[in-house]
Formats: sequence, structure tokens, C-alpha cells
Amino acid sequence: MHAQLTLAQLPIGSAAFIHSLPTGRVGLTRLRELGLTPGARVTMVRRAPLGEPIEITVRGSHIAMRDHEAQHIGITHVEQAFNPAQSTTTQA
Repeated sequence: MHAQLTLAQLPIGSAAFIHSLPTGRVGLTRLRELGLTPGARVTMVRRAPLGEPIEITVRGSHIAMRDHEAQHIGITHVEQAFNPAQSTTTQA
């Protein structure tokens, strides 16, 4: 069985779905109220220069949090980061 990924491990520009959030932690309860619930799609927007806080988007909102909070949020189905340099478009 493989180890579960956490939101703290999500690369910048990548998206995933929240799998689990523990209950009973005050900080995580507030994040749940802001829309971080199992099944919600989150995207890692950026990290501050020293690594934290991180900025994510969820349900159309931008949220900042510390790594110690993000380490408790389990994620699944990581989608790779979008790289515009690798995108190919054709024009008619």
C-alpha cells in the first residue's frame, strides 16, 4: 500500500481532490467552513519565498495556510501542473 499524499506535498500549479480532513482541530474546522471538504478540488497557486504560507484555490476562493495545517489534509488524483510552454495550439 502506498503512502497518502497531503496538501503540503502538492506541487505548484497542480490540482487534486481532498480525500480526508481530521476532525477536532480548530484550524482545520475553520478551513472546512471555507470549503475544504472531502471531494473538493484544490489547486496549489504558490508558496511564499520561505516555503510557507501556501496559497490554494478551492471553490473559487483563494486561501492561505501554513504547512502544519496542510500536512493533515489528505489528497488524491493529483493532476499535473500546467506548463504553457508545452501547450500546443493551432490557429485556423
